[in-house]
Order: sequence, then C-alpha cells, then structure tokens
Amino acid sequence: MSSDTSVRSDQPSADDGLPRVKGGLWGRQLAHYPAAGPRAFYLAIVVLTAIVLYYELYIQGAVATSIINRYDMSFTYFVYISVAGGVTGALASLAAGLADRWGRANLVAYGVLLTGALMVVGLPNANTKLVYLILFAALSAVEGVILVATPALVRDYSPQLGRASAMGFWTLGPVVGSLVVTEVSSHTFHGNHWEQQIRYSGYAALAVGVLAFIGLRELSPRLRDQLMVTMRDRVLVEAKARGIDPEQALRGSWRQMLKLDVIGSALAISLALIFYYTAVGFMVTYFATNFGYSLNRANSLANWYWITNALALIIAGIVSDWLKVRKPFMVFGGVIAAVGIALFAIKAHDASTGYYTFALIFVIISAGGGIGYATWMASFTETVERHNPAATATGLAVWGGVLRTVVAVVLTILAVTQTATSVLVDKGPAVQTILARYPQQIATAQLIDPATSAALTKNPNDTAAGLKAAGEVQKGAGVDLNEAIRRLLALKAVPKADLAYIQENGPKVLKAQHDSPNQWRTWWWLCFAGQIIFLPFIFLMAGRWSPRKAREDLAEHEERVQQELAALTPQEG
Repeated sequence: MSSDTSVRSDQPSADDGLPRVKGGLWGRQLAHYPAAGPRAFYLAIVVLTAIVLYYELYIQGAVATSIINRYDMSFTYFVYISVAGGVTGALASLAAGLADRWGRANLVAYGVLLTGALMVVGLPNANTKLVYLILFAALSAVEGVILVATPALVRDYSPQLGRASAMGFWTLGPVVGSLVVTEVSSHTFHGNHWEQQIRYSGYAALAVGVLAFIGLRELSPRLRDQLMVTMRDRVLVEAKARGIDPEQALRGSWRQMLKLDVIGSALAISLALIFYYTAVGFMVTYFATNFGYSLNRANSLANWYWITNALALIIAGIVSDWLKVRKPFMVFGGVIAAVGIALFAIKAHDASTGYYTFALIFVIISAGGGIGYATWMASFTETVERHNPAATATGLAVWGGVLRTVVAVVLTILAVTQTATSVLVDKGPAVQTILARYPQQIATAQLIDPATSAALTKNPNDTAAGLKAAGEVQKGAGVDLNEAIRRLLALKAVPKADLAYIQENGPKVLKAQHDSPNQWRTWWWLCFAGQIIFLPFIFLMAGRWSPRKAREDLAEHEERVQQELAALTPQEG
C-alpha cells in the first residue's frame, strides 16, 4: 500500500507489514501518514474546532451586562464564574494527557458535540446564578480537554519545518473566535436576549462537531510517537513504526515532562498572556466604564486587535518555517508586545486619549503577541519532542494546566483589586438611569446638606428644615428664594426609592469613577511585567538562534535519514 493512502488506511491489508489499527467511530486511526489533501482536511477540522470552542468561551463577555442583570449578580461574582472555569479547565487539561493513550480525535469529536449541547440546552436555561456557574465550569472542563487534544493533532500532522505555520493557523482559533463574537453580537444582539447569543455559539459547535465526528482521523500511536522534521521523513517514519511499542514509549512520560524547560516555558507564556485574557473578558467593560464607549464602539476597537493578531500569527509562522528558527521571533514579538502594553498603561490613564490612538496601540500589542505566540507554540512542541515525541499530549497537558491555573489566579486578583469597576458595573447603570430621568431634581438634591435632607425625610412638614433646605438650594444654585422653593417642590416628583438610591450610591459611583483609571493603570503594568518575565525563558526552549546553524542541522538530519533508510532496506527486502 502506498504511503500516501489516507482515509482508506483505517483498514490496512494483512500483508502491508504494519500492525493493525483501531478503526470505526472510536478508533479513527490511520496506519499510514496521509497525503497533503487529507492532511489539510484534518487540520482544517481542527482549526474550525478551535474557533467554535473559543466562540463559546468568549460569547459571555459580549453579553456580560445582560447576564449580570438577569441573575442580579455582582461584577465580582461574574469574574468568579471565569475563575471557576479556569480551575476546572486546568484540572481537565492535566487529565487530557490521556490523549497520548486514548487518542486525540475522539476527545475532539465527542467533546465539541458535548459543548454544543451545553450551550444550546444548558446555559441559556440556567435558573440561578449558581447553576450558571456550575454549567460554565463544566463547559470549561470539556474545553480544557479539547484545547489540549487539538494542538496535539496539529503537532502530529505537522513536521517541525512546517510547525510554526500550522500552529499559526491553529492559534487563529481564539482570534477568529473573538471576531465571530463581536460580529455576531453587534449585528444580532438587541435588548436582553442574551440566551440566543449563547445558543448561536452552540449551534456552530454542533455543526463542527458533526463534521469532526464524520471526518476527523488521527495517526496511529506508532506513527505519531516519532520525531518528524520534514515531509521527506515520512518513508522512514512508516518503516520504523513496525518496531515501536506505544506502551513502552509512554512509560515515565509525566516524569519526562515535569522539567524546567517545559514547566518554565508554560508558566512564562501564561504570564505573557495576562493582557490577552484581560482583553478577551473585560476590555468592553473597561472602555464602557472608563471612556463611555458603547458596545459597538468598544467591539470595533477590539477588532483592530484581533485582525492584526490574525495576520501576525500567519505571517510569523510562515517566515519562521522559512528561516527554520523560532527564538528570534519570540524575542522580537515579546519586546514589541511589551512596548505596546507600556504605551497602553501610559495613555489609558488619560481620558483625552482618542479612539485611533488606542487602535494604533492595539495594533502594536497584537502584532507583537501574534509573532511571539505562533512561534512559541511551535518551539514548545519541539521542546516536548526533545524529551519524548510520544508524550506530546502529556507535555501539552502540562501547558494547558499551567495556563488555566495562571488565568484562574490572575482573574481572582482582578476581582479583588478592581473594586471601582465592580461599583461602576453594579451601581453605575442604575445611577445613570435615575440621573437621566430626573436631572434637575437630582442636581437640586445634591445641593442640600445630608443632615437637612434627613430631617425632611423624617418629617416632610418640618418648616424649619424646609426653609433651611431652600436657603441651601438658593445659595448653591445662585437663584432667588422663589426659584429655590420651586425646585424643592419639583424634587417631590422623584420616587423616594430612587432618591434614596442616589443618596446612598451616588457618592460611591463618583468615587469609583475617580479611582477606576488608577486601579486599571496598576493592572496594565502588571500585564507589562508578565510580558517581560516571558523573555528569559525563551533561552530554555529547543531550537537554534541562527538560520545558518538551523540549515546545517537540517542537512545533518537528512543525511541520517538516508543512512537509516539504507540500513532498513535489506531488512525490508
């Protein structure tokens, strides 16, 4: 049988020399490395899966205000929903190391169908905020597994010299997922029908899940357990597959992955992504509360980030594969992103900063982030392969567990430190609504001393308190006594509950408006620190700095491949 056989190779002939593989809807294994067409088809399914998964994860951020209002939850509680998702996702990511034993395609196909069901039936019908939290945690757990299995599939189908390009396309998942969120929500979200927005993402997941269930395949363990540098290694990989024991290859896999270069690299990229995860979950809220942006304006600003990021991921991956190095791209991208975050920390404190200034800063941050991340993913899988190619999913499970743990910790810190944003989200809308409905009356109430106001509330017929209030309005507004009395009488049109709400929460909202920029500025500098910490860990990872040295390594590798093939040929005969 030709080595180009793809889907039909699920059932190899008895005389092809390769051990039989598991077929059917559970096995999904290929006995031969697929040709270019089927391989591109499988990778396309993986990329589509990543897109819909991030669409599902990020859609709640686009309808956050409606969800908060529906369940009467605080902004802090809403953040803790994401924290719960991060914790369950971290645990599930570690469990996803079983993909080295159970396979990747099943976890993807059945998992994405389950997430679709949760989004269509589960989350929109949650009757309490606790049920919503539990269902979102369950969703995050399933996706924690899938988001380890999908990059493992990308690695399996991508030799090292095409790895950065392939990982660049896979990393389009969160970027395109975010674009889908902003496009769909900005065109179809009207009023408080947030449940339908959740269901839309579920329908997309079910469609991709059916495609994965029917069409997705994976390499047999004997093929994927080997190191493949170029497509020209395919013949040797298949020839050596006959002598590989998958169980033996996986012994001690966790111990091999718990190394400084693996754990340290995973921690470093997680810290570098603090800004990204903040942008995904809270950038719309940030611009709404600090700059008064509408949902559409905030989302259109975010699109500058996502579109630039998508282009940077693809271009960096292609150029990195062409030059055969990763580390220079990681350093360059990391430095550019750090510069952009520093500019954002400086300018975001200034209320006069314009829309296009923010757009330019977002372009800088996202371009640097895309260049660094696409090449980091390629280098990380190569670092894992340096220890044991058979333990790829285990290494990615370490990365997924560390990443989601860091996200959970970071979001917890965000919830604790961003107290002003919590007040603005929880109390601000009601305060603004009352002010918009009774602008002059509330302005009059704010001129009255709290003690005088309390006396009138206790006894509206207190003549002395009434005259004192009139005098305070006369002095504060610069009007005559008759106009002051008229304004006091107009104040009676405001419902007592609204007036009490303003008196209790108005000062809190004013203080939060003052404190919020300072609190966020501190947060942006924390993001900058995470980006800086990322840089030294690059030196621990696999790969050359010099393209010339990388070409020499490739020439030596190809010579060894020819020698091994020559040594195997007599045995094959």
